[in-house]
Amino acid sequence: MFKLTVDGVAHEIDVDPDMPLLWVLRDRLDRTGTKYGCGIAQCGACTVHVDGQPVRSCQTRIGDVGEGRVTTIEGVSGRVAEAVQAAWRKLDVVQCGYCQSGQIMSAIGLLSGNAKPSDSDIDGAMDGNICRCGTYQRIRAAIHEAAHSLA
Repeated sequence: MFKLTVDGVAHEIDVDPDMPLLWVLRDRLDRTGTKYGCGIAQCGACTVHVDGQPVRSCQTRIGDVGEGRVTTIEGVSGRVAEAVQAAWRKLDVVQCGYCQSGQIMSAIGLLSGNAKPSDSDIDGAMDGNICRCGTYQRIRAAIHEAAHSLA
């Protein structure tokens, strides 16, 4: 039995400790905004925050989360999250949208620790977040826009 706080709500989950956090979120807690992409932590579609840090939930075992606080795209909030989401809308970043919850979670993680990221900082933080539609320039522009709005 695991005690897990997801989006501010405490849950007790009876699962194998090796079960990926992604499947706990999607199959047990109905948090379907977190997407399955590759299953090997290479695409970023499954990015969530554990104790404020972006992690790939497809390769994060529930047993390793412990009593960590998990935030999904459904529960993300606050000034930085609002700035990122507003910039995404303003610059019309989304094309197909499949990867965007992971992209947004990674961008929030970056801006939470770096208020004025350079292009290099953005590239490093977003590395491994794959967008098959190729919206990388809009993603970078939206992160700069969000940073500017937070200044």
